[in-house]
Amino acid sequence: MQQIINFIIKNSNRLLFLLLLIISLTLTIKSHSYHRSEYVNSANAVTGTVYEKINEADEYLSLKVKNKELASENALLKELLFNKKDTLLTSKTVFRSDLNNFNVVVAKTVKNSFNKKENYITINAGTKDGIKTDMGVVNDKGIVGLIEKTSSNFSTIQSILNTRSKINAKIKHSDHFGSLVWDGKNVGFAQLIDVPRLASLKKGDSIVTGGNSAIFPENVPIGKVDKIFIDKKTNYYTINVRLFNDMTAIGYVYVIENKMKQEKDELEIKTAAPKK
Repeated sequence: MQQIINFIIKNSNRLLFLLLLIISLTLTIKSHSYHRSEYVNSANAVTGTVYEKINEADEYLSLKVKNKELASENALLKELLFNKKDTLLTSKTVFRSDLNNFNVVVAKTVKNSFNKKENYITINAGTKDGIKTDMGVVNDKGIVGLIEKTSSNFSTIQSILNTRSKINAKIKHSDHFGSLVWDGKNVGFAQLIDVPRLASLKKGDSIVTGGNSAIFPENVPIGKVDKIFIDKKTNYYTINVRLFNDMTAIGYVYVIENKMKQEKDELEIKTAAPKK
C-alpha cells in the first residue's frame, strides 16, 4: 500500500495532467456533435477491426469442418455426374434414392507413397463405410487408383503410379481403347498402351476412362496426350499421358461403388465358361 502511495506522490503531476486531459476530452466530445461523431466512428472502426480479426480466426479454425462438408457435397455431385449422364437436372433437390448405378464414399488420404515402383495410398475409410476391394478411386481432378485391401476403418489404394496397375482407358474424341499402365519412371506421366494404329490422335487429346470396365464410370478424366510412340513389336501405339492429377499431393478422394459390377462379372464368367 505504501508503494502505491509513494508512486502517486512521485507522479502526481503526470497523473493530474492525464485526469484533466480525460475530463477535457470527455466534455469536448459531449458538447460538440462533430467530435462526438468522429469518436463514434473511430470506436466503430476499432471494434470492427477487432471483430474482423476474430471472425478470420474462427473461419481458419473451422476450415477442417468446412473442407469435410465440401468433400461430402462433392461426393453427392459426383454421384449425380456418374448416374445422370447426358441429362439435365430440373429439381434443385436430388435424393440419393434417385441414384441408380453408382455410390460414392468420401475419404481422406492419411498416407501416400509415390517414390517406389509399387505405390500405395492409405485412406481413413473402410468396410464399415461400405468400401470393398477393387472399387475405383477418383478425386476432383481425375482417377487415383483401385482399392487394394480393406480393414474396418482404413483402406489401401493401388495408386496409378504402380507398375502393377492396369486400367481401361480411351482417347476421348475417337473412343479407341487401350490399357493405362505406369513404367515406374516419372510421377507426372502414365502410359496408354495397346492402342491400334487406326486410332486418330494428336498431342493434347484428352484421355479418359473407358466403358469396358465395371470399376470406373466412363469418361472420368485421366490426362492429355504428351508423346506418341509406335511399338515395333506389336505395331500398336504407346502414348505418354501427362496426368491431370498431382499424385504427390492427394487429399480428399471419392471411392466409387458400381452396384451393377457383380451382376456384370458373373454374367461374363458364365459366358466365358467352357460349354459342356
